[in-house]
Amino acid sequence: MNFFKRRAALTALGAAALATVAGSAMAQTVTLRLHQMLPPQATIPAKALVPWAQKVEAESGGKIKVQLFHAMQLGGAPPQLFDQARDGVVDFTWTVLGYTPGRFPKTEVFELPFMSGSAEASSRAIQEYVEKFAADEFKDVKLIAVHTHGPGLFHTKAPVTGLESLRGMKVRGGSRIINNMLTKLGATPVGMPVPAVTDALSKGTIDGTTIPWEVTPSLKVTELVRNHTTFAGKEGLYTQTFAFSMNKASYDKLPPDLKAVIDKNSGIETAAMFGRAMDEGDKVGRQIAERAKNNIVALDLAETQRWRRTAASVETDWINEVKGKGIDGAKLAAEARALIEKHSR
Repeated sequence: MNFFKRRAALTALGAAALATVAGSAMAQTVTLRLHQMLPPQATIPAKALVPWAQKVEAESGGKIKVQLFHAMQLGGAPPQLFDQARDGVVDFTWTVLGYTPGRFPKTEVFELPFMSGSAEASSRAIQEYVEKFAADEFKDVKLIAVHTHGPGLFHTKAPVTGLESLRGMKVRGGSRIINNMLTKLGATPVGMPVPAVTDALSKGTIDGTTIPWEVTPSLKVTELVRNHTTFAGKEGLYTQTFAFSMNKASYDKLPPDLKAVIDKNSGIETAAMFGRAMDEGDKVGRQIAERAKNNIVALDLAETQRWRRTAASVETDWINEVKGKGIDGAKLAAEARALIEKHSR
């Protein structure tokens, strides 16, 4: 081979090697899509999902890029979000577990009336609980974290000053457990995902809603209703449960160093971070209602005990129902309360 042919051959080999290196480098950079239901200014998108994505990107050295799609931008309805992660429609989703009734029976225990208060404490508790007692309910996804919101309460057009004033009122509930509770308390439950609340209040489809303080600003609830009812004690009327999930195949395709980044940003500390965002959001939401000079009704201990007694049969109903699925509901309720107590110290 003469000089020119040798140089051409070496140039070709060099180019091929460079292409291989470049291809390898490109293969190590991955873009992952995250889909959720709320507007970007809401608490969880702004104060949990965006910081989580930024942390993952930074710790991966830019090898992971997370694209966030808010307010169901990629299509579908909120009840379909868990399956979108499971089926690989997207790489991550964040959603309310109660939007798929009966699918997470063991995890539902955290929705029972007067179960929990602080979102951070109960988020740590539910993460530990799921890992110990309900991991099978999430076997189809790579679970990043589960968490709860803070104390649930009423936001209504007419004031709720006691059990009697709730009777016949059309109130939005976010899960079947909460709807059963509303029925026991004398309200007429209207089930719907949280993004539908603003329109339903505006049109008079509902007279009020059960949501925590933190989501009221993004839904404009304090502008649409002027009454908010809270309860005595550290536990709220109810809470809802949430899952931040990843598609299994998307996770499995990652190289070991990037899997390690995802793993580091999964589990109890991530659950706690989401819970803290909820707790801080509750403070902001309440302050907005106070500045608007809305009517905040604080039920005293005696009246709260009436609500507790009336709602107690919701737990009995749940225990009896899950017993038919081979689940010891009484034991799980006790375990959930013990974990909430543990993480509240």
